[in-house]
Amino acid sequence: MSNRLGNEYSPYLKQHSTNLVDWYPWCNEAFAQAHKENKPIFLSIGYSSCHWCHVMEKESFTNKDTAKILNEHFISIKVDREERPDIDKHFQAIYQLMNNRPGGWPGSFFLTPELKPFYSATYIPDVPKYGMMSFSTLLETIAHKYKTEKNQLIEKADEILNFLDPKDKSIQATKLDLSIIDRVSSQAKQLFDNQYGGFNKAPKFPQASLLDLLLDVHSINKDQETLHFVTHTLENMAKGGLRDLVDGGFCRYSTDDQWLVPHFEKMTYDNAHIGSLYLKAFHKTNNKIFKKIAFETIDFMLNKMSHNSLFYSASDADTKGIEGKYFVYSYEKVISSFEKEGIPATEHNDLLNILNITKNGNFEGKNIVRLNNIKETKHPYLKDALLALKKRREKRDYPTIDNKVITSWNAMMVSTLFKAARVDTKYLEIANSSLNTLLNTMQINGELYHSTIIGKQPKIKAFLEDYSYLSYALVEAYKTTLDEVHLINATKLANSAIEKYFNHGLWKFSKGEFETKETINDTSYPSSLSVMIDVLYSISSLVDPIYKKFVFKTLEIHSYDVMRQPLATPKLSYMVIRYLKDDIIIKAKIKKLIPHTSDIDKLSYPFSMLKSDTNDGFMLCNSSSCFGHERNFKAIFQLL
Repeated sequence: MSNRLGNEYSPYLKQHSTNLVDWYPWCNEAFAQAHKENKPIFLSIGYSSCHWCHVMEKESFTNKDTAKILNEHFISIKVDREERPDIDKHFQAIYQLMNNRPGGWPGSFFLTPELKPFYSATYIPDVPKYGMMSFSTLLETIAHKYKTEKNQLIEKADEILNFLDPKDKSIQATKLDLSIIDRVSSQAKQLFDNQYGGFNKAPKFPQASLLDLLLDVHSINKDQETLHFVTHTLENMAKGGLRDLVDGGFCRYSTDDQWLVPHFEKMTYDNAHIGSLYLKAFHKTNNKIFKKIAFETIDFMLNKMSHNSLFYSASDADTKGIEGKYFVYSYEKVISSFEKEGIPATEHNDLLNILNITKNGNFEGKNIVRLNNIKETKHPYLKDALLALKKRREKRDYPTIDNKVITSWNAMMVSTLFKAARVDTKYLEIANSSLNTLLNTMQINGELYHSTIIGKQPKIKAFLEDYSYLSYALVEAYKTTLDEVHLINATKLANSAIEKYFNHGLWKFSKGEFETKETINDTSYPSSLSVMIDVLYSISSLVDPIYKKFVFKTLEIHSYDVMRQPLATPKLSYMVIRYLKDDIIIKAKIKKLIPHTSDIDKLSYPFSMLKSDTNDGFMLCNSSSCFGHERNFKAIFQLL
């Protein structure tokens, strides 16, 4: 049988089109049916390369008994979180409120027909384990409670929504100052894993935006320990496991502390940001291995994850229902591959040791290829050995690729390509082609769209993250080429984003059908709010200082959270540092012009705001020491 998902664009939704569950996509028809039949809604949110989404599908959504319960007692809705990040963002916030911990995928939510949530979970097994009841038992329990205790469930749902969007919204603000630099280093020191790099314990994510921030902090304070946090982490991440030594590219995260055993899905956003991070680390350290890894990561995306200058969203962890099947090797197959490549038998043991290949394996009896260190190994047959393993893989089925094109994620790759082009010009033509194709595909009659399938007309309109990352890519294109058309286009997108999403320092992630707030926390990739104010700050320097108003207001309204926990908001923390550093430079230049104006140091209003708020500079200070310096103020504004 097939359900309503067969005509959807999303490969993830199509994967579920033959499930026994009578799925609806997110649509008014589903909500109306829930009202008509007086049934609760079961909302399942996932994505195509998610391992545990596949597990729950196999255990529950293709199970005739479980599907029967869902079909009889619920209206079931499937959402691709990559296609509808607005819906996912809203319900992930609900999960965190209800469970006091971050959520994940699959997201499993139970709602009233009015979309009020009263129960939430992530993966739910269909047999009792992990201290959980089975999914089918949970369904029966919820169905019974909805019939007998509906009013209590609605009350709970209303309480949750009130917490999510309180009527009395108090905003705490604090002084922004450069003490944030020391706070970043000290907090990183508390969390750093000295043995394997990274922060906290498994599961370990690359946290590229945090590592990027630490590189910026080191540029200011020259603290070698801060730089060590980054280089030690990058070296360990690159040894193998999280990084695929055979095909290239990085997996989403590691299930262990050593970065050895990942969930094997590869995401475009990870590889874009990790590629950029290794390039930045190369510039900082002149370690050519970092440059090599950056280029290998970019080349993987170009070779495996792109088509007609656009980038797909992700590749799967599973092959034929087995996680990692494509990526791992038995000891015997490795030996066989070496022999077929003509590698002398006398060299096999050395190569096995270098690549950490053993008879017992390091992953469920099989082997994940891994180096002991990433320094160049002089073994004459190492490249041949990796080529032999690559040829072995070419005989296997490649994991499913989600061929959805997402504007923001493509823009991330475009930005990395332009940064790479500043190191090696071979990437410049590719970067220009990708940017132009993305603009031509996702901008239609002046409207920006979020996602599509190559060759299809996009349907879902853009969110803040699309405006943020695409305008950021355009600024990077301008930095690389000095073509002012890119700067003009970036400014137009930024203007649209301000008009659509900005409200007195707060930003919406989406408006319209499903309105959600944007947060300042960097999760899988930097907050689109932070990326947008980075863009606005650049535009204020390159085009018009008036844009600094939006930057300052955003920083001001979020000052308490970012100053208290800067590691939770790496991109916004970077923007605070960037903003304040420029302010200090301006103060120093003003003092040089008017040395006796001591009141300058007492002003709390950022100097980088002045040109936005006055034409003559007389609001700079109101003490008698300032009067009579009108001519000097004219000079001051040439600095701003």
